[in-house]
Amino acid sequence: MALAGLSFSQVRTPEPVAAQASFSKSQQIVIVTTKDWDAVTGSAQVFEKKTPYAGWTRVGEKFPVVVGRSGLAIDDTQMWKSSGKKIKREGDGNAPAGMFPLVSSFGTSTKPAVVTLPYTKLDQHTECVDDVNSAFYNRIVNRTQVGNVDWRSSEKMLAVGPQYELGVFVAYNSYPARKGNGSCIFLHIWKDAATGTSGCTAMERRNLERLVAWLNPEKYPYLVQVPEADYNKNRKNWKLPKLK
Repeated sequence: MALAGLSFSQVRTPEPVAAQASFSKSQQIVIVTTKDWDAVTGSAQVFEKKTPYAGWTRVGEKFPVVVGRSGLAIDDTQMWKSSGKKIKREGDGNAPAGMFPLVSSFGTSTKPAVVTLPYTKLDQHTECVDDVNSAFYNRIVNRTQVGNVDWRSSEKMLAVGPQYELGVFVAYNSYPARKGNGSCIFLHIWKDAATGTSGCTAMERRNLERLVAWLNPEKYPYLVQVPEADYNKNRKNWKLPKLK
């Protein structure tokens, strides 16, 4: 039995955010570096550990990426030796700099058999909420399944087109979401090799396809994203590998 206009499957308040997996548990990392804080282009390198106590081993070759149209900006909830002055905020066009779990994936097709991350198939009702006053801020939701549509601004993900045919949710500003710190940060397909994003990290489709197939939630995958100089300054403290 359902009440008129309300399904028992509707969600009036967001589910509690799962606890953040410690970076020390991670056995898969995607390292993105840029020339400096304002650079739009950069490169990604992928590493894995065979066991939690093993060293990092490179997986494949590095490949090009683009980040925010304004470059990178610091996640001010993370404490590390940073040369940056910009602080990541909603709508600033910067991609976040720091270390962030890669927790789920999405796309326009049925979930590919090779994908082990939780997967959302986009439809016309799938939105990522960027309204800082919403209880669903920085959440991907299905509008028809939310009983309390309390936002005035969101990204209609299916309408984005080819760039969102495949993607990964980057859990920046998620534990918990802080009002105005930024939202809806993804790994996704780029427009081209020179055009920055609104704050995401984008790459050629074939590279993203390989990455999504490789990511394993049981290995606690992380994105590590900083300018080159900051990576080199913090690498030993973070127990990360040398880059080519």
